[in-house]
Formats: sequence, structure tokens, C-alpha cells
Amino acid sequence: MSTAVHGELGDSERRSMLVRAVIASTIGTSIEWYDFFLYSVVTGLVFAKTFFPDADPHVGLLNSFGIYFGGFAARPIGAYIFGHYGDRIGRKGALIATLLLMGIATFLVAFVPGYNQIGVWGAVILTFLRIVQGIGVGGEWGGSVLLAMEWTKTFGRRGFIASWPQFGVPVGSFLANLAVLGFSWALSGNQFFVWGWRIPFLFSGVLVLIGLWIRLGIMETPTFTKIVSENKVEKLPAAKVLGRQPKSVILSALIRLAEQTPYYIFTAFIFAYAVGQLKMDRNLLLGAIMGFAVFEFFCIPFFGFLSDKIGRKTMYLIGAVTMAIYGFVFFALLNSGNVFLMVIGAMLGSIPHSMVYGPQAALIAEQFTPRMRYSGASLGYQLASLIAGGPSPLIATWLFGQYKSTTAISWYIAICAGIAIIATLFMTEYSKKDVDEEYSHVGD
Repeated sequence: MSTAVHGELGDSERRSMLVRAVIASTIGTSIEWYDFFLYSVVTGLVFAKTFFPDADPHVGLLNSFGIYFGGFAARPIGAYIFGHYGDRIGRKGALIATLLLMGIATFLVAFVPGYNQIGVWGAVILTFLRIVQGIGVGGEWGGSVLLAMEWTKTFGRRGFIASWPQFGVPVGSFLANLAVLGFSWALSGNQFFVWGWRIPFLFSGVLVLIGLWIRLGIMETPTFTKIVSENKVEKLPAAKVLGRQPKSVILSALIRLAEQTPYYIFTAFIFAYAVGQLKMDRNLLLGAIMGFAVFEFFCIPFFGFLSDKIGRKTMYLIGAVTMAIYGFVFFALLNSGNVFLMVIGAMLGSIPHSMVYGPQAALIAEQFTPRMRYSGASLGYQLASLIAGGPSPLIATWLFGQYKSTTAISWYIAICAGIAIIATLFMTEYSKKDVDEEYSHVGD
């Protein structure tokens, strides 16, 4: 457990450590999301054919997205486990563990035999590794956000600082799509589907070693060090936050319906729909999703910064309303048949997503008292995986199968955004307050 006295650090040393913490959070998160998104991309393109070759194409796709959902179902478990240890032994130690867990599971996906080699056991092994992935990423987000946010002394910059770990999402998405695109383009014939898709998973091992080296070189956050020095470490933080701040946990999960539901439709379901139904070129779509990620490189920090100026809730509400509208625009452009409009539609989903995702980290983390913050923020964030991100590609696939139209999917996005808007209205605005001091008594 860290016992360094950060109060002894000078302003220049503290600024230096803030920069290092932000870099470590962003790079580590980028690597973890590369691992997670790599699975997302390959699910829609490869897994139905590799692990369910005898099933009807629609059923095979549903089965693949069912395994995909397993990773999301495991994320709250990871949030509970690593939230507990992140509030008990520190943010840094928990983050090193999540990186290793996620990286090893992703690396091993490359070696899973297909249906033709071991039958249904390939899907069973894949499901197990996906669950391990989910547990790892479930503990990653809360720690990476706190590692960055808790090093800043200026509450008027928390939205901007906390948005940088969020920046890891488009970086991870970009790298995952780039890796798949590179091997899809380089390999001729059926080689990509037979073995080429496995190589990007092997590359995960190299990235994890880089992330581990970076994270080992940072110090524990001043906030957690203060909790230790004042002997305020909670014995059962994850359990206690559920008992003392259940409203904040539930609202944190519900506001993510406007962000996570459409995101996995825009970046995972789209591969099955655009390539399978609209016959869009696979490589062109991969390029479009990379463009989506590039837009977010700029938009996520910007909207995090803007939330410091106009308020976290105001920024989030604007984004949620925009998302409710864009669900209809997205499919209208995709269904236009015009290749240019299809690419634009796929890319522009990044803007409404960034409008909610940029301020989201600070908005959620600020709701929880420091000594239970890792647990509370992680649980609230990851519980959304059960109701938003995990089931959204599965529900979208089912809706299209039922109604043979994407209008129902657009309404699904709009309803989720509407629920998020209501939940946001009930959250507390802390963007102009010092949350480490203002309400540290919460949960006593």
C-alpha cells in the first residue's frame, strides 16, 4: 500500500506526475480497448463462420453476439473485484492486474481452434476467454479515470483531464480496425478467415508489455495516499458503496444508455449489417470505423473540456438529445446505397457519442466519495454493460430479423437516450466543486 506523502511534492513535480499519470492511463486504456474492440470487429466478420459453420447465417450471428455479450456480463464482476482492491490497496496495483488479465486472455484467443478442429468446444473456450476479458476491462475504466483525475488540484479542469482515459477508446478502436484491415488487405482469398484474423490477437502480447512498463513507473494518486494517511481505507468498499450510494450507482448505469447502446451498434453490429445485408466492402467499412475513431481523437477531449465550462450535466444532456436524433440519421445514410453517404454516416456517429463520452468519466466519478470512488464509479459504469453495450448488437440483430427494417433499431437507440436524459436530470452537478473535500463524509 502506497504511503508516499504527495503534499511534499512541489507544483512542478506534481504537474509532471499529472502528465505521467494521464499518459499512463491513456496508453494503458488504449491497449485494453484494443484487446476488447479487436474481439468486437472480428465477431461480426469471422466468428459465425469459424465457430458456427453449420448454423443458419442469422442464427450463427446471434450465437456469436451471444458470446460477445458474455464479456459485457462479466464486466460488473470485474468492477466489483477490482473496485474493492482499488479502494483497498490503491489505483496503481489494481490497474496493473487488469492490464495483465485482459492482455493474456486476448493473446490466447489467437490459439482457439475452430469448429472444424474441436467442434463446439471452440465456442466454449472462446466464451471463457471473453468472460476473462470482461472481468479485466471491468476493473480498468474506474482506475484509469481516477489515476488521471485525482492528480489534478484544479476542479475546473477535471472534465478535460478525466476525458483522456476515455481517449483510449478511439485509440484502441483505431488500432483494432487497423490491424484487421491490414491483414484483411494483405491476405488473399480465404486466408484471412482461416488464420489471418488470429495475428492481431497475437500482437496484443507486445502491447501489454509496453503498457505494463509504463504503469509500473507511476506513483499512487494523492487522493488515495491521503485516505491511507488518515486511516480511512474502507474494509469492504464495493459492498458499502452499494449500501450507501445506490442511487448514484444506478443513475451512473442508466445515463450510459445514451452512449453505450448506440456505440456498439455503430461499431460492432454495423459489420454484420453493412457487410452482410448491404454488401458493403469489408475493407471500406473498416476504414470508415477508423475514421470514426480519428474524429473522436479530437472530439472526446473537446467535449470533456466544454463540460468544465458549461457544466457536466448540461453537456451530457445536449449529447443525449443529439444521439436520440442521430440514430435515425445513421441508418438513413447507411441505407442510402450511396457509398459516400454510407461512409459519412458510419463516421459521423463519433460526434454524438463524443458529446456524452467526453464528460461522462468526470460526471460519474464525481458522484462518489473518495474512499469508495473506485468501487462506485466502476460498478455504475460497468453495470451498463448488462443493459446497454452487451445486449445492443444482439437486440439490433433480433430487431432486424423480426421487422426486416432498421427503423426499429433507431427507435431502440432513441428510447435508450430518453432514459439516459431522465437519469442525468437526477444526478448532482459537481463540476464547480472540490469533490475530494466537499462531501467526503458521504457514506459515513
